[in-house]
Amino acid sequence: MPEQQNIEYKQSWRDEFLKWICGFANAQGGKIFIGIDDKGNVTGVDDYEKLMDDIPNKVVNHLGLIVDVNLHHKSGKPYIEIDVPVSSVPVSYHGAYHYRSGSTKQELKGAPLHNFLLSKIGLSWERQPVPGATLDDIDEAAIKSFVQKASAQQRISTNAVNTDIRTFLKNLDLINENGELLIAALLLFGKRPKKYAPAAYFKIGRFGKSHSDLKFQDVVEGNILDMADRVMEILSTKYLIRPISYKGLQRLEGLEYPEAALREAILNAIIHKDYSGTTIFLSVYDDRLMIWNPGELPSSLTVDLLKEKHSSQPRNRLIADVFFMAGYIESWGRGIDIMMNGCREYGLPEPIIAEEQGGISVTFLKDIYTEEYLKSFNLNERQKRAVLYIKENGEITNAIYQSINQISKAVATKDLADLVSRKLIQKVGTTGKGTRYILPAKGL
Repeated sequence: MPEQQNIEYKQSWRDEFLKWICGFANAQGGKIFIGIDDKGNVTGVDDYEKLMDDIPNKVVNHLGLIVDVNLHHKSGKPYIEIDVPVSSVPVSYHGAYHYRSGSTKQELKGAPLHNFLLSKIGLSWERQPVPGATLDDIDEAAIKSFVQKASAQQRISTNAVNTDIRTFLKNLDLINENGELLIAALLLFGKRPKKYAPAAYFKIGRFGKSHSDLKFQDVVEGNILDMADRVMEILSTKYLIRPISYKGLQRLEGLEYPEAALREAILNAIIHKDYSGTTIFLSVYDDRLMIWNPGELPSSLTVDLLKEKHSSQPRNRLIADVFFMAGYIESWGRGIDIMMNGCREYGLPEPIIAEEQGGISVTFLKDIYTEEYLKSFNLNERQKRAVLYIKENGEITNAIYQSINQISKAVATKDLADLVSRKLIQKVGTTGKGTRYILPAKGL
């Protein structure tokens, strides 16, 4: 069996492996095998009798943990299994906190360490009380706006608008038992959230073909409940174009990207963001749009699992609950489906989701008409050449198709009909020289 998230192989024991035991205990637990190589082959361990005494004692003395240390044999070769349980309290090795992530061991520092320590005592960053914050920091207009939206969704009583602010926030669990405002309350309804959470803003940038070519940028601040609307407004009026197309006599002016999918990605970034880290970045390029927010996936989720049916596991549950009541999201983890389906219906590739640089990125591609992506349709070279020709010149005719591919009219007609049936191109006109082929309007 190869190494994996909960298994580590070592051919011999070294005391530095106490860090690995620390990492397993702080994460999901795991097993370390001594006397097995990286490929899972038993190589044996000579001093196993001494190690059977030393390892348990060193783990207790240095980590304060009790682990099971078991001796096994295979083909006459002894090897040791160290079974590390999950610790209910943070475990440190000489003052440093280690954590098993994937197949690597990481030393936690800064914001990740702070969040880890909070999680081990059953708290999250959003639930921290804010010293010095008072009800004067809460925007009453933001509360009224939320109540109107939540009432329309029938997820809150219409009488909530008449409730005093303290009771209202307490009913949403945004004030603790000591009467202190939680950071989530100030993020959702605060007049100046950035005062208490410096990273509580959304940064938008317009780039050329690369990240070094910044053309202009905007920063969106204020309470996060209204942030998605403001980001979408700025995107649609300043950053994205609305190509004009026609369906019959109907004039269509959709954005370059499906608005529902974009909005869902923006909401996900705001709700699941690690607010103890940096800000959210939305980068608009000539050929793509990328949203990155700080905060890794829960240990029980992977990018692949996100694309399947999965339970909703919000990083910030208090924040997610308020967004749900306001009707911005559903509670069944359907956000990824909305993004994927929205792009497919719009004639675009599915967005690319990745874990990178301590966060999650979602990349929307502008169109499917790239040579690399067209390969996935198993088109012949003539068809790929024709689609790229339309992209460059706006349209193609049967005669031009014959000319650029040096083929007969019969072959051209068959190839073009196949492209139309796949909805990669759209036929305009019926028969004769007036017939031409264009790229289909988005959303058709």
